[in-house]
Amino acid sequence: MIKQIAVTVAVCLSVVFFSGCNITTQTANNTVDNGKMREDLTAQEMAQEMGIGWNLGNTMEAFWEDLGNTTSGCMTIGENTPQDYETCWGAVITTQEMIDGIRDAGFDTVRIPVYWGNMMEDDGTFQISDAYFDRVEEIIEYCRKDALYVVINIHHYDAYLIQNHNKQDVLKATETLWTQIAERFRNYSDYLIFEGFNESLGSSQENDSYTDDQLFDYVNEMNQTFVNAVRSTGGNNAERMLIVSGYWTNIDLTTDARFLMPEDSTQDRMMVSVHYVDNAKYWTNQIGDQAWIDYSREQCELLADAFTKNGYPVFIGECTSIYEPEHIIANADYTTSTECLEQMLQLITEYGFVPVLWDVTDNFYSRTNCTIISDTDRALIQNFI
Repeated sequence: MIKQIAVTVAVCLSVVFFSGCNITTQTANNTVDNGKMREDLTAQEMAQEMGIGWNLGNTMEAFWEDLGNTTSGCMTIGENTPQDYETCWGAVITTQEMIDGIRDAGFDTVRIPVYWGNMMEDDGTFQISDAYFDRVEEIIEYCRKDALYVVINIHHYDAYLIQNHNKQDVLKATETLWTQIAERFRNYSDYLIFEGFNESLGSSQENDSYTDDQLFDYVNEMNQTFVNAVRSTGGNNAERMLIVSGYWTNIDLTTDARFLMPEDSTQDRMMVSVHYVDNAKYWTNQIGDQAWIDYSREQCELLADAFTKNGYPVFIGECTSIYEPEHIIANADYTTSTECLEQMLQLITEYGFVPVLWDVTDNFYSRTNCTIISDTDRALIQNFI
């Protein structure tokens, strides 16, 4: 789905300005995580603890496309440091104070989308850069210092691989990537969660001629490859919570009987991810009336029937944080962005799902002042604590 994009992708900011928050650094691997796994915690109890989440959007998943680089799918930017990529879509450098503000605002979970191809050599080995690993881990540490749940995934890089490589090569690359990620973070506690992919499962190369059934099979194989790769690394990963990505993270497709949850060697340690329970209404500018709420509830019912009732919590990995006036229908019952957000958060949490707001720099949350920008949004999130 289309994201709220704060800046044009083609523009990279070579100088980043900061105000409000003082910048601090924390040494990667100087962990503030106790490494403990809670065996007595059910998956649904963990979902309840995860509360409401926030996306560090357009940041570690930012990249400049280069299809000529057949391994990474992206260009080298600037001095080829992690911060060159972190800021190339307009984000400011992520700081401890920024994450402190997220905690203070009332969020319990931070989702960190990651484009693991950045800084990767074009040699076909799909070896993730140590420096990029270090920077992602540094941000994970910021979150764990604040006792937040952290979700990391493969974001946009999944789209590049699927759309530019054949199925067997994609599955092999997926195994290679998730084995590396899982091994790097194996000793973290169950407050660190792995989410397989973003929104691209169900895609294929342009010239592939898969049937609908074959595409569902491809989606299922990708998710099974993710689970197998993580579990094979052992340690805490043998019992870590894993989030399986839906077919395009679309609710109708993901609740289709052909979408299968992977087999798992561990019981009660798997969630499913979809995005935007009101997506169809948002893009047709029909937000804010009873029909919008009824449609969103119907989508939640589909998810509850397919997953919650079968023991799988639902992770709404991206939810709208700002409802612009042009998306709100005439004569709406709920006419402000905050009112619309309140209705969706109430609905999603009523079903026991985990809502995670999609956000980019200074859209919903100010990354320089370290606070939610709107007074009414700020009060709303506090009401959900």
